[in-house]
Amino acid sequence: MINLKSKKIIVTGGAGFLGKHIVRKLEEKGCKDIFIPLIQNYDLRNLEDIKKMYKDANADIVIHLAAIVGGIGANKENPATFFYDNLIMGVQLMEQARLNNIEKFVAIGTICAYPKYTPVPFKEEDLWNGYPEETNAPYGLAKKMLLVQAQAYRAQYNFNAIYLLPVNLYGPGDNFDPKSSHVIPALIRKFYEAKINNKSEVVVWGTGKASREFLYVEDCAEAVILATEKYDKPDPINIGAGFEITIKDLANKIKNIIGFNGNIVFDTSKPDGQPRRCLDTTKAEKEFGFKAKTTFDEGLTKTIYWYIRNSESKNSK
Repeated sequence: MINLKSKKIIVTGGAGFLGKHIVRKLEEKGCKDIFIPLIQNYDLRNLEDIKKMYKDANADIVIHLAAIVGGIGANKENPATFFYDNLIMGVQLMEQARLNNIEKFVAIGTICAYPKYTPVPFKEEDLWNGYPEETNAPYGLAKKMLLVQAQAYRAQYNFNAIYLLPVNLYGPGDNFDPKSSHVIPALIRKFYEAKINNKSEVVVWGTGKASREFLYVEDCAEAVILATEKYDKPDPINIGAGFEITIKDLANKIKNIIGFNGNIVFDTSKPDGQPRRCLDTTKAEKEFGFKAKTTFDEGLTKTIYWYIRNSESKNSK
């Protein structure tokens, strides 16, 4: 087990949604030397900036969270950007980590790496049994290459890189921008705005039949830190809560918590994305003792109230 307290740690994406929670939890553990490369100082798609980051940080451990991400719409509009930016960032970061004798590299993958028709619950062994869902395949495959690289580097260089596969995250502080947000923040915003503007309906993409699994962001931060401390094997590990909910049921939950009284209309001309998503999370518990603590209803309610509070304080300024 690694004692993180004594280590210098780079957290790429440390100012982002998951990153802020990981940094806070590292600080609570007593970590004093955490380096967060901000994009205005270090563009991690640029090799010279990566080299500068490693020189400036003089780190022992890298937790690589930084990614170009978005919902189905953003993935459909920018497949080349999502592929190139994520691939070039990950590949160069890991190669430079090796050259700088980094003790451990923690790569954060994505649920989008799984094949479109993976049997539920998704087991790590299913990862290569087909092509990912088309709308987010370029992103999913770019992130999946980090697993290939991590395993190759471990085999050839004895480089300690691990690969984690978190499911869709949600929680306070999420991205609520309608152009790039994922499903939970997008729906929260839609229902809240429909309520305050007295709209009669909210339109939801797809049929509502697709299912998703969601992990509260604080629980994911806990999982990443436990894996950083305790997990040192080549096999990918799922990080999730181990349940699934249909988009229709999710929309109704959000509608009820917000108190919107209109109708939900499903726009079936829009894509559903992957038909079902739910992870088998037994390996994470067995290998480093992670089990999600936050119930979905509790996490969803906290997220909605956070968004309402922040929207109202912005509107009152």
